[in-house]
Amino acid sequence: MIRNACFIFLLLLGYSFPAFSQKIIGETTVTPRMRVIIDNDFGGDPDGLFALTQLLLSPSVEVRAIIGSHLKAGDGFDNSKTQAQNAANKARELLQVMDIKNNIPVIAGSNTAMVNDSTPVKSEAVNFIIKEALRTDTKLPLYILCGAGLTEIASALLTDPKITDKLTLVWIGGPEYTDMALPPPNYSSPEYNLNIDISAARVIFNHSAVPLWQVPRNAYRQAILPYSQLLLKVKPQGKVGSYLSGILENLMTWIQKYLNLGETYILGDSPLVLLTALQSSFEADPSSSEYVIKMAPHVNEQGAYEFNHNGRNIRVYSRLDINLMFSDFFAKLELMNK
Repeated sequence: MIRNACFIFLLLLGYSFPAFSQKIIGETTVTPRMRVIIDNDFGGDPDGLFALTQLLLSPSVEVRAIIGSHLKAGDGFDNSKTQAQNAANKARELLQVMDIKNNIPVIAGSNTAMVNDSTPVKSEAVNFIIKEALRTDTKLPLYILCGAGLTEIASALLTDPKITDKLTLVWIGGPEYTDMALPPPNYSSPEYNLNIDISAARVIFNHSAVPLWQVPRNAYRQAILPYSQLLLKVKPQGKVGSYLSGILENLMTWIQKYLNLGETYILGDSPLVLLTALQSSFEADPSSSEYVIKMAPHVNEQGAYEFNHNGRNIRVYSRLDINLMFSDFFAKLELMNK
């Protein structure tokens, strides 16, 4: 009672809490049980900003850093030469809209892909990943969440291989496996995220032993948000809901000139939250979603899979609990806006 009374008293005084709204609501019930670094092309497809919002509102994760990453050179979302800086700036813009005052590092990664699969890029983001992975003052497991290319994590693994068994990589990307799913109509090859940095993907699949949870194209395409839910569940939720829906509506309007998207949009990066923050309580694991254990394929220079009889075991997700993922997102937006 004393604690609650003090809390109410401080609110009346206008005290500014550094914690996120959702964490204040559940601060005595839910505490972090994992560390995450999220690495994404926040200056590209807005699905990364939706995933980042949900992650920041998740009290079970400790967000250690946000890395803005590059796109493929000349990408239509951002054809500049400062893609990583632009991505980091979009992440900072979101933090400002969410009124988050925690000093979460927002770091720009490399603006370019790796030149080959043996030469790492050098960046502050690479150094941060290595430093965080080598920490000995915490027992919280570390997850690296990549919603675009793999430049920074691949470079970190090449720079200091000792981090290999000290983290789990969750990656949204890669084409379908022929024994699991067929590609969609008019599919791109290589797959979009893999094509951002094929050399980095070759590091992860061909040369590394890092634990990998992969969400390939047939799985991340399941993360379909109906426009009706954007209007009903996201847009009314204060300045954050207005910000997110505005970005997506503007993009949908622009794309409509060239392609009829219908009434849905794929938020393909949100499974990064589903597979981490929304793990089961007892015997913690993303138990709501389905995966198979496969031998990691060899990724060739064109970005295609080839059989690798020496491939390590990796998780490949086939079916995602989209209802859990989006219902949690909508609830957290509503709680934040109260």
